[in-house]
Amino acid sequence: MNSQDDADRTARRAVTVFPVLVLAAGALGLLAPGAFADGRAAVPYLLGVVMFCMGLTMTPVDFQGVAQRPWAVLLGLVAHYVIMPGLGWLIAHALSLPPQLAAGVVLVGCAPSGTASNVVTYLARGDVALSVSVATVSTMLAPLVTPPLTLLLAGEYLSVDAGAMVGDILKTVLLPVVAGLVVRLAAGRRLDRALGALPWLSAGTIAVIVAVVVAGSAAAIRSAALLVLVAVVLHNGLGLALGYGAGKLGGLGKPASRAMAFEVGMQNSGLAASLATAHFSPLAALPAAVFSVWHNVSGALVAAWMSYRSRKSGE
Repeated sequence: MNSQDDADRTARRAVTVFPVLVLAAGALGLLAPGAFADGRAAVPYLLGVVMFCMGLTMTPVDFQGVAQRPWAVLLGLVAHYVIMPGLGWLIAHALSLPPQLAAGVVLVGCAPSGTASNVVTYLARGDVALSVSVATVSTMLAPLVTPPLTLLLAGEYLSVDAGAMVGDILKTVLLPVVAGLVVRLAAGRRLDRALGALPWLSAGTIAVIVAVVVAGSAAAIRSAALLVLVAVVLHNGLGLALGYGAGKLGGLGKPASRAMAFEVGMQNSGLAASLATAHFSPLAALPAAVFSVWHNVSGALVAAWMSYRSRKSGE
């Protein structure tokens, strides 16, 4: 087994363990909020670590997929940045969420694709190449798309400084990703042995972010947790279903439609939590913290079901 196979196997394990790890971190933040009281300022830097790890896993092949199948990638990007922000706004209105929580749900919807979507697509026997291409481009476009969408859809709830948000996404997302890509290109195969550790480093770092975010709004969680959970389950579930439907309507076939489901329904909730903490409040970051746990649980379950259906039908 080569180093890439080892890295893939480690990534699958990390995605399986990740929900448990994040759930434990959230419980720790809730039970001992004082231990994380001073961690709020570190959240953007922690997210930078996660995005740097993402950059380290990228190769030029990820960008070649965009040129090879521009229609499929474009459909994925449009579906992602239309369906999830729109769902966030609709759910916030339908549930009559308080302004802070409503803005948090919308912000989750406006974030780029989740960092675990590629591995979950693999587990679902989906089109991994398409998943990687959509996730890569949606992340690169985040500084240009996420702030104006948030301003448009969340501006009715809270004041949104889109310009400052652009700067934060550039610093915490785009620059670390590009730096990781440059290091990967410079190091070449010398970095292959370290690839297996990256999913664990990312999972552990996101867990710390969740603990800090939950600790910051521990008092409010007891009264708002159920409402936030309902919003997150609806947001993620409808995103997965509509993402799959968009792939089918676009004539992409079943493997590509599975990839579309996860690229639409799974969000970079770490970024949403960081932005909500910096620009709104810890309470506004609560939907992102809950989403971090739930979308990995649901993603793993849906992937297992899709994989079973795929094997049963002989695909």
